[in-house]
Amino acid sequence: MFKSFFPNPRLFFTSLIGYTAVCCFIWYGFNEQIGAFLGLDLSTQDPVIGLGHFVSDSFLLFYLYYFACTALFAAFWFRVANHPWQWWSILGSAFILFSTYFSVQVSVAINNWRRPFFDLVQNALSGSANEGAEKTVRSAETITSTSEQLFDLIVIFAEIAFLAIFLYVVTRFFVSHYIFRWRTAMNDYYTAQWEQVRSIEGASQRIQEDTMRFAEIMEGLGVSIVDAVMTLFAFLPVLWVLSEYVSELPLVGTIAHPLFVAALVWSVFGTGLLALVGIKLPGLEFKNQRVEAAFRKELVYGEDDNNRAQPPTLKQLFANVRKNYFRLYFNYMYFNVARMLYLQADNIFVYILLIPTIAAGAITFGILQQILTAFSQVSNSFQYLVNSWTTIVQLLSVYKRLRSFEAAINDEPLPAIDQLAT
Repeated sequence: MFKSFFPNPRLFFTSLIGYTAVCCFIWYGFNEQIGAFLGLDLSTQDPVIGLGHFVSDSFLLFYLYYFACTALFAAFWFRVANHPWQWWSILGSAFILFSTYFSVQVSVAINNWRRPFFDLVQNALSGSANEGAEKTVRSAETITSTSEQLFDLIVIFAEIAFLAIFLYVVTRFFVSHYIFRWRTAMNDYYTAQWEQVRSIEGASQRIQEDTMRFAEIMEGLGVSIVDAVMTLFAFLPVLWVLSEYVSELPLVGTIAHPLFVAALVWSVFGTGLLALVGIKLPGLEFKNQRVEAAFRKELVYGEDDNNRAQPPTLKQLFANVRKNYFRLYFNYMYFNVARMLYLQADNIFVYILLIPTIAAGAITFGILQQILTAFSQVSNSFQYLVNSWTTIVQLLSVYKRLRSFEAAINDEPLPAIDQLAT
């Protein structure tokens, strides 16, 4: 799966993790010094509203730093372990990371826009709540100015939204091609050894269907996990700063950075809960593919051999399919109960946290909107496993089948689950 597309996968991914850690350490520890050396001003400033957010000095430095780090890493692997798919696997992956991070920054730009817009809405609505002649005079003097400001902010939002649409389309288009190249690499790798693997159970299905399913799942799941990680990098600092507006939490009282801590604890709780409840699902999905393959294989043999695919045999094979599906349904039933209870509670969790702050009138409507958005982004990123568990289960089952396939190719013992009777 990975050897076909990436150069020396174990060493590649190990070096990638270490190199990323070093690059992040340098960036967060010395970015101001690097910026000063290049003549860029990285001093703390108020958030830029609009497209100017993406051309500030801090962003320009990030672009240069990211491209330099990527070029060094790619040049090293191009020289050390030349691979036929290196342009897609290395530079293609780097482009997806950058595009995803930039898309997340679009969300940050929209969140910055929320405060002035909703504060302006709040001020306008507060003015309309007054009574008497004074209200009429004030409305006549300010209505034009307020309308112009609101329209200007709507235009700014439209500019950011069009950028978001463009980035989404480009990223998805590129990812589709990237994933199909990965599937092509797997297909070439497996079919080159067809004479050796043709006798393995379900060999044709594993090469055709499992590689296709692996590619399809990775197209959505891979981008989602990158987006979740990038969202954390972008919104954790935002939530950290916004926590200053919240002085206490219900039941807990006053703690440092309460929103940040609450998002972390709540998300870890949900992830752990769903992982525990759904722990049996990957194995059941794997067994489901095995019994389906056995049933399908007997039907295929019956097309050419009158002695195969007899009713008693088919009945027994389908009984195995039925048995495993019913076990799968039962396990998904209590998994979905736990998942939906958690997700429904998640819809109001942040409002519960903000009740003392809202009741005290300690924040404006604009700040409230920023907090809701930032908390939701961070919470959803931490809840990646919760939101994607069903898809992860399917990916794990496909991985197990392909891993068993590769073990047979390399004359290695099959994984324990593939040695069990269906």
